[in-house]
Amino acid sequence: MRTPSNETGSLADSAVPERTCVLSREQSPREGLIRLALSPDGEVLPDVRAKAPGRGAWIGAGRAELEEAMAKGRLKAGLARAFRTGDLRIPQDLPDRIGAALERAFLDRLGLEAKAGYLLTGSERIEAAARSGQLQLLLHAADARADGAARLAQAWRVGSEREGSGLKGLTLPAPRAILSLALGRENVVHCGLTDHRAALRVREALDRWLQFIGPERAPKPCETGSQGASALPAEARTDEQKNTQGTRAGA
Repeated sequence: MRTPSNETGSLADSAVPERTCVLSREQSPREGLIRLALSPDGEVLPDVRAKAPGRGAWIGAGRAELEEAMAKGRLKAGLARAFRTGDLRIPQDLPDRIGAALERAFLDRLGLEAKAGYLLTGSERIEAAARSGQLQLLLHAADARADGAARLAQAWRVGSEREGSGLKGLTLPAPRAILSLALGRENVVHCGLTDHRAALRVREALDRWLQFIGPERAPKPCETGSQGASALPAEARTDEQKNTQGTRAGA
């Protein structure tokens, strides 16, 4: 532990705020961790946006690891150190609450990019943007048809001059009904981001969600081949890595 407080980032690299996971005791960039806060009555609550006042505790565990830490008492011990009190209550459904909060954060991010005019829905509009080289990120509902997803992926490869590559979209762990409700639009099966920075913001929120829920609940591919990082062009992934060096305010 390099700093005296779990809430203080690394002084050696102030451009990348770091926090200490209360389970592993290792420091990591805060974007890859989840903040927990303590309510006035001592209940531990997820604070995935890191907005709650007061002292916070950070975890870098996925759902399965978190459930194991809860069962063995390791989470309570770590939180007692971070909050400097043993008078706390960990709800049994904390993993569910965290997963729901991360899903909500991702869907809210999609909504914000839609309001900003960076998000497209509808296969024809997305395909046109893809073929013209405007598409930056391609997403599919969990119940999207494989042939529809494959057609859009091919259009994206053509438009970005990457035919023969593995470039394709990501299938989300959310059906079209959830996406439609979140965006206030009918029958949202596919989404496309046309702004580079908007695509990075959406991908960051999605990655946090997927990293927590784990492979058992992660999306299945719409077509053969790997997904993950391939859902962004290579140059976008390079810029994404650089952007993680940018500063962000937070407790």
